[in-house]
Amino acid sequence: MNVFLIGANGQVGKHIVKFLQESEQYELTAMVRSKEQAESLNQIGVNAVVANLEGSVDKISEAMKGSDAVIFSAGSGGKTGPDKTLLVDLDGAVKSMEAAEKVGANRFVMVSAFKAYDRESWKESPIKPYMIAKHYADRMLVESNLNYTIFGPGLLLNEPGTGKIAVGETFEKTSIPREDVARTVVASLDEEKTYKKTIGLMSGETPVEDALKKIQ
Repeated sequence: MNVFLIGANGQVGKHIVKFLQESEQYELTAMVRSKEQAESLNQIGVNAVVANLEGSVDKISEAMKGSDAVIFSAGSGGKTGPDKTLLVDLDGAVKSMEAAEKVGANRFVMVSAFKAYDRESWKESPIKPYMIAKHYADRMLVESNLNYTIFGPGLLLNEPGTGKIAVGETFEKTSIPREDVARTVVASLDEEKTYKKTIGLMSGETPVEDALKKIQ
């Protein structure tokens, strides 16, 4: 499977790159915003292309050509304003979906946010613009023709992953290492139990592959 990763230079994306490189099942193409980022990935053996989520669907499609699956793990970042959140987390995500449909990359895995679908859960959130962007991007993905999986992780941590997660809507823990999010995303690519599902994701006690196989 040829996998196209959007957001390869992000904090979750870097872990996704590592897991895809370690797998013999997948061929990775990483999309980044600058030539320098692409060269850094080339140096560790990753095929990288330069494209911008604020660019046209045609340009993104050109970079994505030949892909079977897309992982969207990009984000505008916490230091940008609501304008960039709209341009990247919403419009950029939708452009990526349109590009995927255009090139026939039917499988699409979205890294979203916990309960982005539930307005009541984030109506008082300090990151409300981000949650709104995720909410509508996820809705567009659900309404698309793509074979999607949407992961809604809790508070993201930089500590080492455990390889164990919990999935659903109610949890004992409210956070998860970025490494475990990445491991889960990669494990979901071929896991039919995750197809056409929106899945809450936290740290837990069940190995990633086992947890995904138990999804109803």
